[in-house]
Amino acid sequence: MTVNQPIRVGIAGLGRSGWNIHARLLEPLTDQFQVAAVVDADEGRRNEAIDRFDCMAYTSYDDLLADPGVELIVVALPSHLHAELAIAALEAGKHVICEKPMATALADADRMVAAAAASDHNLTIFQNRRYDPHFAQVRQIIDSGILGRIVQIRLTASSFGRRWDWQTLKQFGGGTLNNTGPHFIDLALQLFGDADPTQVYAHLDRTLTLGDADDHVKLVFKGEETPTVDMEMSAATAYPSEFWNIMGTQGGLAGSPKELRWRYMNPAQLPPRELDTMPTPDRSYNRDEIVWHEDHWHADEYDGPGYEAFYLDLYQAIRNDAPLFVTPESVRRVIWLMEECRRLSPV
Repeated sequence: MTVNQPIRVGIAGLGRSGWNIHARLLEPLTDQFQVAAVVDADEGRRNEAIDRFDCMAYTSYDDLLADPGVELIVVALPSHLHAELAIAALEAGKHVICEKPMATALADADRMVAAAAASDHNLTIFQNRRYDPHFAQVRQIIDSGILGRIVQIRLTASSFGRRWDWQTLKQFGGGTLNNTGPHFIDLALQLFGDADPTQVYAHLDRTLTLGDADDHVKLVFKGEETPTVDMEMSAATAYPSEFWNIMGTQGGLAGSPKELRWRYMNPAQLPPRELDTMPTPDRSYNRDEIVWHEDHWHADEYDGPGYEAFYLDLYQAIRNDAPLFVTPESVRRVIWLMEECRRLSPV
């Protein structure tokens, strides 16, 4: 097989993720990928895939792994199956994309990392939010230094509503921590840096869910010389806060995935001050007159690729030995932190 041929993909699971996300992203990337096979227990879904992609359709995951024409497996089956299916695919000589969460236990994530290291194939996790335009903009602003030292990063991804599907049940690895948490904990850790959190507070709760897993997550963590990260992902928020609120010693940022605004000041423009314990004139407070510089960003300004960029980067890793953009080691940190949440506040 020449390096210029499209990568032949097998999609395991044709539900919300496998069909609405992965099949949709792959379909236009005909120069890089071809959906060659699928596996699903539902005959109607298999027939739909055959009509759309003219592909093989299996009822058994083992049959998908045995297909010699399939190079890359997308594991988009329920969360509690991710680790075993990803490891089996690596051992069968396939490249693997595993949907989030990478695993439902840290020990399983470690087995996946070890299996990838022992293989000459790539394992990556679909942490697609790293490609969000608003996240790239936030990272650029923080890295520019205009906000000064980052004191706190607050992320809120909450709403008000019930769920009653399989993703609300512990037996399937459900719950908000496993469903929503991997996306935004991953973003927070990307901004947090390479240091591991040394202080973690977590509270998990069941509020409106009909299942037995959590649907309210409060998480705060801190490390040595790092920002404090304050996260909330809840189904019981009638008045949701903005997604981003970042505090720095020279300014701050707030906003949503669609629109950001930030303001910052130049410390050199402040008048010199000295600590003074004498009574203030007219019993007033010490107040600086801040000259703010303000800017904003809107998602309409972004004209680059969307989540297709995840697949385009993976194509380069598989065909041209480029570094993986999302390594399993980087996502293992997410699983470690989620397991710490469950230890601190079991539901």
